[in-house]
Amino acid sequence: MKLSKLIPLCAVASAFCACSSPQVKAPEAILPIPEQKQVDWQKMETYAFIHFGLNTFNDREWGYGDTDPKIFNPARLDCEQWAQTLVKAGMKGVILTAKHHDGFCLWPFEGTDYNISHTPYKDGKGDIVRELADACKKYGLKFAVYLSPWDRHQANYGTPEYLDYFYAQLRELLTNYGEVFEVWFDGANGGDGWYGGAKDVRTIDRKNYYNYPRIYEILDSIQPQAVIFSDGGPGCRWVGNERGFAGATNWSFLRKGEVYPGYPKHYELQYGHADGNQWVPAECDVSIRPGWFYHPEEDDRVKTPEQLVDLYYRSVGHNGTLLLNFPVDRNGLINPIDSANAVKYYQIIQQELKNNLVAGMKAKVSNERGGAYVASAMTDEDYDTYWATEDSVKTGDIEFSFSSPQRMNRMMLQEYIPLGQRVKAFTVEYKDKDGKWLPVRLNEETTTIGYKRLLRFETVVSDGIRIRITDARGPLCINNIGIYDAGQNADISYDVPTEKIESLPFTLTGVAEDDAKLAVDRNNQTTCFVNGNQLIIDLGEEKMISSFHFLPDQSEPNKGLISNYELAVGNTADQINKVVKAGEFSNIRNNPVLQSVYFTPTITRYISLKATRMVNDGEPMGFAEIAVK
Repeated sequence: MKLSKLIPLCAVASAFCACSSPQVKAPEAILPIPEQKQVDWQKMETYAFIHFGLNTFNDREWGYGDTDPKIFNPARLDCEQWAQTLVKAGMKGVILTAKHHDGFCLWPFEGTDYNISHTPYKDGKGDIVRELADACKKYGLKFAVYLSPWDRHQANYGTPEYLDYFYAQLRELLTNYGEVFEVWFDGANGGDGWYGGAKDVRTIDRKNYYNYPRIYEILDSIQPQAVIFSDGGPGCRWVGNERGFAGATNWSFLRKGEVYPGYPKHYELQYGHADGNQWVPAECDVSIRPGWFYHPEEDDRVKTPEQLVDLYYRSVGHNGTLLLNFPVDRNGLINPIDSANAVKYYQIIQQELKNNLVAGMKAKVSNERGGAYVASAMTDEDYDTYWATEDSVKTGDIEFSFSSPQRMNRMMLQEYIPLGQRVKAFTVEYKDKDGKWLPVRLNEETTTIGYKRLLRFETVVSDGIRIRITDARGPLCINNIGIYDAGQNADISYDVPTEKIESLPFTLTGVAEDDAKLAVDRNNQTTCFVNGNQLIIDLGEEKMISSFHFLPDQSEPNKGLISNYELAVGNTADQINKVVKAGEFSNIRNNPVLQSVYFTPTITRYISLKATRMVNDGEPMGFAEIAVK
């Protein structure tokens, strides 16, 4: 295939039609390059996730597939309220969890009775996929679906027959609800479930069981414009965490065929593969609350507007997209706290990046390709025009001069990604009062740019600022630059504070004193590791308790994560055998947030937490913080 056939149409148009000097050719594309649908997807920048289903009502994150559908009866469900909220929060689309791991379907899929038609909602005549798709059309949002490959309810999960069932669900969602911009396949699959009404553990071959090539054929035949999400793409990739940020260094590449659902080196996905040969940009997923589904006890733990602003700069501003989850509540509405914080966050971003100080200006550049690829293209607010250097020039300076000193603390840079991602390193400098160039002060490395790079730096007042690109994979192609003054928010620190966990006093039995201190020092970055599979807590005397809480290890990659547990109490150290709760810490591998276990109030002195299964066998248990209430 000729290279020209791989270049998106917008690149071809820009390269050969808009050129005022036909003899000046556009830079050659540097592989890998995106498909046009991937460019369009990245331009969305921010869109929403909606997690809603039986888990909303049974207070779980990962349902086992054993919950009676009759508990699903949202009294005030209003998908238009969801859509209106998302539009006000600046979202360009929404992805709905049509089926989560528990197997419950939010549409009347005839292949199972574990669906919305067997609930009291609208007397069994509801279809929430339809309701949200219609609301999106009305309010101008793009629509997409999440379909869990894992199914903890279906009796034939793990067999070839299940695949026909899963493919039928996929075809129905892709055929009956209009155009979708993305299809989301979760990397979590295989394990405990209530398969066909009996508790069981099903293991699968994560790489091959689902026959993803067949799935891609189905998608391309029905919705070819849809971007496919999975840990390794092929349309877009998981960013390797569920905290909503990409690395400051973030390549839109992966090595083809290397990353699969459940990929153990998932932390690599924050940065991409610099030597990758497939274009798979990062999607940064995060919930506005600690959990993905609604839990009433999290009403006071909604991310603040300032925390969301920080995530925007570290997702969209780090060459990714931001997928922000809204856990719809038991009434079927987005909670007003979530709504208010999301709208306020968007207003802050709009204000901070409102006035581009260099709009319409012509920069002084150290090299210019000529023709249509001139410096003024970087400030004309046209995505498909760009400044480029000659083929042999892989470095360059871009300098802006003002007639009077300007206050500056934000910068936006964009590469013209239809021709590939190029920049490997750059610096930003301002001119001091004596005319000397000094680096701006920021707290992250300046390496990659990609689709968009947003910088927050300490305020400078100057009549000159420049970007020095010091290393790249080929001639430079920069299509947009913005420089801003964020005003009163300019120098606010958006660091997320250490979570304060109130607790009754206790000691840890069998743990060295210095190690035990790490579990109560209120420092998320220190971890108490406990060998074996049992943690024993001594309250010193008998006390009434009703909950146990711990924050897992927060290092990267996380260590000592507990998958399944048994919590017991007792009044003597040798008789801690009254089990008060057992279960799993759902999704702890990908979302190691505060884990809370609630149980019927009981009087006890000793508490035992036994790990019945670890995420990684053989590791000691890791506790950044522990609390008992």
